[in-house]
Amino acid sequence: MVAMTGPPELSRFDRVERVVHWANALLFVVLIATGFTLYIGPLSLFVGRRDLVQTIHVYCGLALPVPVVAALAGRWGKGLRADLRRFNRWSSADRRWLRAALANRVEREARRGALTVGKFNAGQKLNVAFTAGVIVVMLGTGVIMRWYSPWPLSWRTGATFVHDWLAIAVVAVVVGHIGYALSDPAAMRAMVRGTISRRWAERHAPGWLAEEGADSATPTAEGARPVGPLSSGEIAVVDPGGVHRSVP
Repeated sequence: MVAMTGPPELSRFDRVERVVHWANALLFVVLIATGFTLYIGPLSLFVGRRDLVQTIHVYCGLALPVPVVAALAGRWGKGLRADLRRFNRWSSADRRWLRAALANRVEREARRGALTVGKFNAGQKLNVAFTAGVIVVMLGTGVIMRWYSPWPLSWRTGATFVHDWLAIAVVAVVVGHIGYALSDPAAMRAMVRGTISRRWAERHAPGWLAEEGADSATPTAEGARPVGPLSSGEIAVVDPGGVHRSVP
């Protein structure tokens, strides 16, 4: 058996990235909760204080881009900028990863397991693209709905239609995102503490492992002792039992 040497834990997300993720997650939860309260009549009556709920909804919506913009504004956002570049790069492995979704579970896992996936798989890239689009569209339609006076009736009607139906799509995607996170506890912990095991990266993100240079160490036989410096004319030999020895 051959074992690759390397650190057991890898840095996956820095502190800024984790803060941005959880800040946006909190804002989305508040927006979904207040949106349901405003949209569903019986729930609105039960909660009451509709004006307050509406105000919270509006200003949480306006705040959605703030964590990302603040993170990208300075040197502290280096990790986030690097990951955004990764999200924007699509490879043939990403396309094959998506096509594997049509296969049954066993075949899907086998096909995806054979791919050299980077730090993020194609599903995660689509989720980020969807979220970025949602923030822009929901912010724009929300502004038209809230400050409606300058806009023609057709714009207000269209904004309401898009806002409501896109909100339903957001709820579906958020539920799916939470479901996937719960099915992969190691990945979810990485968004809390920032690190993930090398074993996880070898299985799910081998391309990222290579990119980070974490697999640059040469393989050694399991249980073998590394040979010391060689004198001139000596060569290193590995016995069948995995023990290094020098031969002059």
